[in-house]
Amino acid sequence: MRRRGSAPMRIAIVSDIHDNLTALEAVVADLRQTSPDLVLHGGDLVSGGSSPAEVVDRVRDLAWPGVFGNTDESIARPETLEEFAKRSPAPPSLWNAVRDLTAFVRDALGEERITWLRTLPSVLINPPIALVHASPATAWRSPTANATDEELESTYSQFGQAIAIYGHIHRPFVRTVGELTVLNTGSVSQSFDGDTRASYALIDNGAPTIRRVEYDIEQEINAAMGSGLPHADWIARTLRTARPQLP
Repeated sequence: MRRRGSAPMRIAIVSDIHDNLTALEAVVADLRQTSPDLVLHGGDLVSGGSSPAEVVDRVRDLAWPGVFGNTDESIARPETLEEFAKRSPAPPSLWNAVRDLTAFVRDALGEERITWLRTLPSVLINPPIALVHASPATAWRSPTANATDEELESTYSQFGQAIAIYGHIHRPFVRTVGELTVLNTGSVSQSFDGDTRASYALIDNGAPTIRRVEYDIEQEINAAMGSGLPHADWIARTLRTARPQLP
C-alpha cells in the first residue's frame, strides 16, 4: 500500500519506539522545538517496553502517518514471527523471549488496537521521500549500517524518490549513493550504537540530520519492572548499554 502527497519543507521521522513511553514523550517535547510540518513514524511502535497501549494511543492521538514494523506485524499477524524465527540463525532462547513479549503486548493492546496495527501500510511515499520500516520486500530484514553503496542503491532506488528512509537496525546514519540519499532514523528506544539517547530524523528543505534526545532511562526501566513485562532485565541491559543483548 502506498500513499502519495506533496512534501512539506520540514519532516520528522520517528521510528522504533518499542513501548517506551518515557522516550516517546521526550521526543515529542523535542519536536515542539524543531517544529516540523509533518511527523511520520517508521513502525515498531510496540514490544520491549512498559507501555504498549499507551504508546499506540499516543501515536494515534498525534495523528502521525506511518508504516508497520516487524514487531507490529508480529502482534497483528503472529504467523509472521514464526515464519521468520524458522529461518533465523539467532538462538532459540531469543525467540522464546520474543514470544513472551509478544504475548504480553497482545494482552495489553486488546483487539481494537491490534486491528489498527493491521491497517498500517508497508510503504509510505511522500515526495521526495519514501519510508519503510526495513526494506521494500519485508519489515524483517534490511541493510546494516555497514552496507555497501551497491546494496543500499539496489534496495532503495526502486522507489524513485530522492530520499529513502528506514529504521529497524537501531543505528542511525545518513549516506549519499549517487543521486539517492539513504537515511536511517535510529531508534527512539533500545539504541544499538552505544548512545543511550533517543534518536529520530529531521529533513529540513531536503537536508537530513539525526536528532538525539536525552530521556530518563531509569524511569523507563522502573516502569518496565513494575508493569509485569517479561524479561524486563534484558530490556534494562539493552537500554543502559545501548548495545544488543541476549535474554
